Parts: sequence; structure tokens; C-alpha cells
Amino acid sequence: MKKLLSKTPLNHRFLAQTLGLLILSATASSGAETTPKKITRGTFYQAPQSFGTQRATDPPVYSRNASELGIDSLLNQKWLDIGLDYRFRYEYRDDDIRRVNASLDQPMLHRTRAYIGIRDILDPFRFAFEMQDSRRENSQYVRDNRDVNEFAVTRLYGELYFKNLLGRDPIGNSRPFNVRFGIQNFDFLDRRLLSNNDWRNTANTFKGFLSSIGQESNDWQVDFLAVQPLNRQKYDWDNAVPKQWVYGIIGHLRTWSDVVSVEPYYLAMNQSPLPGVVDYQVHSPGMRLYGVVGSTGLDYDFSATYQTGRNGSRTVQAYAGTFEVGYTQASNPWKPRFSLFYGYASGDHSPNDNKDNRFQRFYGFGRAWSANDYITYQNVSTPTARLEIKPSQNLRLDMNYSAYWLDSATDIFSVGNVITVQDKTGRSGKFLGGEYDIRARYAWDSKTEVIMGYSYFQSGGYVKTLLHRDHTNFAYFQLSHRFF
Repeated sequence: MKKLLSKTPLNHRFLAQTLGLLILSATASSGAETTPKKITRGTFYQAPQSFGTQRATDPPVYSRNASELGIDSLLNQKWLDIGLDYRFRYEYRDDDIRRVNASLDQPMLHRTRAYIGIRDILDPFRFAFEMQDSRRENSQYVRDNRDVNEFAVTRLYGELYFKNLLGRDPIGNSRPFNVRFGIQNFDFLDRRLLSNNDWRNTANTFKGFLSSIGQESNDWQVDFLAVQPLNRQKYDWDNAVPKQWVYGIIGHLRTWSDVVSVEPYYLAMNQSPLPGVVDYQVHSPGMRLYGVVGSTGLDYDFSATYQTGRNGSRTVQAYAGTFEVGYTQASNPWKPRFSLFYGYASGDHSPNDNKDNRFQRFYGFGRAWSANDYITYQNVSTPTARLEIKPSQNLRLDMNYSAYWLDSATDIFSVGNVITVQDKTGRSGKFLGGEYDIRARYAWDSKTEVIMGYSYFQSGGYVKTLLHRDHTNFAYFQLSHRFF
């Protein structure tokens, strides 16, 4: 084994060593003979309380098992999952800083999704197909692939699923093993590095392999991925980003989930050189811890990522992390939760040295950073104070204030991953501005949700100097309906 590793390229060797450590850690945690006393809910999984970090379900949340539809001929068809949903969003954007020459824009966004999944009946073989149609109208700007991606295949994969291959965990849940290959979309970790980006009108999709040992209800689980991101084509079939691969090993240790859930991970991106594109390779080991503090009402979510590698002739050395602590007053019928959040991602300190300090954001979502969608997970330092309340069973409200600084005044500012601006002199300072957000979510019935929101961005010195905006206004109305 030692001789084999010595002949393996550094990135692959590091991947193999990390894989071994994760599996050994997971195996050790599964060896306990006694069931943790507090696990009484039939699953080790505890959902995070932190804002916006709940991962999408699999199969998707809008799908239903055919046996649950109330159709007599389908009552026993538990092998079939189907789904169909539609989302409409009207946006009022005044002086959007993502636009070079912005004024008032009022786009209307349409998204339709359909899903079919086959399971159990052909085990170990399973299959899933999902198509998403994304369109935009009533906008003064040229259509882009953030809003438009007509008739896109977002899932098309075959799966080998072995339900009881690895026995059962201490509370009796089966520990499966599965391998998927094909087109996929997914959420991992806290969604800030890998996400399907549900808020945006178009989805992040990938082509390749995804495998898991264990499932969400188990005391431990390990996910593996080796995928190529897909370029979204507005009016044609999506295709893979040329010579770019994303790899990952993500562990989940839930033995002590009533106190802490532990998610160690290793992500990597490898971009082979192309005309106009340099050789780029980044390794990203990290750790996430989240949980609740007994019956105090306190919760927390912490993550930290270190990056190393190379960007052409420069050495990559970057850092990022997030921390959120919240308090929920359970005795209050409105269940108010107040939270404080801080997020940081390094920027490149000097373009003229041999180190690249700009954090690689991979394919995460941007919504939780800024409701305006102005901020991305790179070259940023931001605190947020937030209040969430639930006045009734069907109504949820949240409101927050965020302030934004650049980590490096001389590095680029990626404005919502739409445009980039840069002051290489650093004279424009670091302060981007502050944002006030408020949102109401109302469940009209079990199939329909209405969301209304408003965001006010007050520009700081950097934005005033380089983008010439004093403030912006963003209001929106969104209606979502699933048909099953």
C-alpha cells in the first residue's frame, strides 16, 4: 500500500488518505454497543437551526409517492415518485448594483419542474429524471443563464442501491450503500460550497459520480463525489465545463447529535489548462459543527475551510469560515429566534506576489449572504443580526441587518457573480455597505406558498466610488405551487 501511494499524484494521494481517515472515524463511532440515551426519535439526524442551511430533500420536496395521491389504481405503487411544480416571481429592482448601467427593472421569472423517480421495484437498480424550464420576461436587460435555461435536464441518473448491505445502526435503521452516475443536482454541508441554488431561477447541475455509505438517519455517513459542473445554456442542452472536475469526501458523525453533529470534509477542484485558462488546482479540507445546547434554547453552527493548491504559477493559500449562534424562546407562542452570524472569506492580498489568497467559493448559493444577491463567498467579511418569528402555523417572518466589508481592498469584488469591479490602488476602501431585509412566508395551503420581501441596500464608500450608487431597493412577490 505504501509503495502504491508513493506512485500516486499528490492530489490523489491526499484524497485517498483523507478518505481513509473519514472511514476509520465513522467506523469507530459505529462500534458503540449502547444506544445514546437521548436518541428517541428514530433517527440520529438533527436539522440545523441556522438560517438558510437546511438542505434540499432527496427526492425533491415537491414530489410525492404515487401511493399517497389518493388514486385507487396507484394505492400500491410505492415504487414510483412523481412531482410537478411551478414558481412565479415578480421583482422590483431599483438601481441594482449588479448592472453596469442600472435603473428600474421589473423582471418576471417563471420556473417549472417535473420529476419521476423509480425505486424498490427493480432494486438494486434505481432511476431518476427531472427537467426544469426557466424563463424571464419584462426585463430591459439581455437574458442571461442566471434567469433563463429552457428545458434543462437537472437530473438523469441511474443508481445502484443496496439497502441492507452494511447492516443496521444502533437504533435499527438500515445502513445502505449506493452509487449514482449521470446528471445530478444536490445540496451538501451548509450549502455555501455546494448547492443547487434554489433561489436563483436556474439550477446548478453536475455530471458524474455520487456515492454514499449510510443515510441521513444513521449515526454516521460518508458521501463521495466526482463530478463535472455543467454550463447552463439558455436555449440549448447544458454541457460540461471543459476539463474541470470537482471532487469531495464528506463525513457525517451523528452519534452525539443531540449536542453536536460533526461534518468533516475535503473538497477539490481541478481545472486543466485551456487556451486562455491557466492550470488551477485547489484542495479544501474543512470542518463543520452544529447543534443545540441542551434545553437552553441556544443553537450554533460553525464551519472553517482551509485551501491550498496552485493557480498557474501562484500558490493558493486561502481561508474561510462562518459562525452563527441563535436563541429561540420556546415558551413564546411566536417562537422568536434571534441570531448573530459572522462570515469571512479571504481575498487576494497582493496580485504581484507568488500567493493567491482569494477563496474558491466552488458552487455554493448566495441568497443567505444577501437577499439582493450582491455578495459571494469570497473576499468578504460580514456580520449579520437576524430575528425570525412564527406568528401562526402558516406564517413565518424574518428580518435582518447585514454589513459588508472586503477582506482585501485591492482584490476584486464579485457583485453577485454577475460583474466584477476592482480598485488595485485600494483607495476606495473596504466598506461595501449595509443591507436591511424583511421577508414574509405564508403557506396558503399544503401545496401553495406565497412569499413577499423587501431589501434596502445603503452603499458604502467602495460602492459609491466604483459603482456610483447611493442606495438600491429590491422588492419581490413569489408564488409557488406543487400539483401533487
